[in-house]
Amino acid sequence: MNAMRNTLVLSLIFAALVAPAASETSIIGKKDGKDIVTVRVGEASQSKQALPIFPGISTKTAGAKGLSLLKVVIPPGGKAQAHTHKGHESAIYLLQGRVETRYGENLEKSVVNVAGDFIFIPADVPHQPVNLSDSEAAIAIVARNDGDEQEHVILHPMKR
Repeated sequence: MNAMRNTLVLSLIFAALVAPAASETSIIGKKDGKDIVTVRVGEASQSKQALPIFPGISTKTAGAKGLSLLKVVIPPGGKAQAHTHKGHESAIYLLQGRVETRYGENLEKSVVNVAGDFIFIPADVPHQPVNLSDSEAAIAIVARNDGDEQEHVILHPMKR
């Protein structure tokens, strides 16, 4: 009997470990400005800039009024479409990878950041992050002083 119970317990543990993560975002708490809200993100969505994003905190998910926080993934060899965040600043923490960010009116300037860097992009600065690795995704946590983060993205024609 103990052997069957142990086998059953081990099978349940194994099933829990290999089961896919929830594919839908779940929100715990009330978005009433009085509750703490937890956002558990399932699958990535696509940003206007053509990158996979995992929206965490925003007006839509948590009721945030002037703040958004999300995870962005730049696939190996990938890049965002050049864009501006109209009227909003961005703070980025690069968790993984090496990213060149082209910026300025014609994307004429450039900076290369590595995992562990904190990056500040002023409001209205055109920019385009490019993953410098062909084999590893670049992953960043991005905060903005904009609760509707994707609403104020202005896309620019690709320059290079």
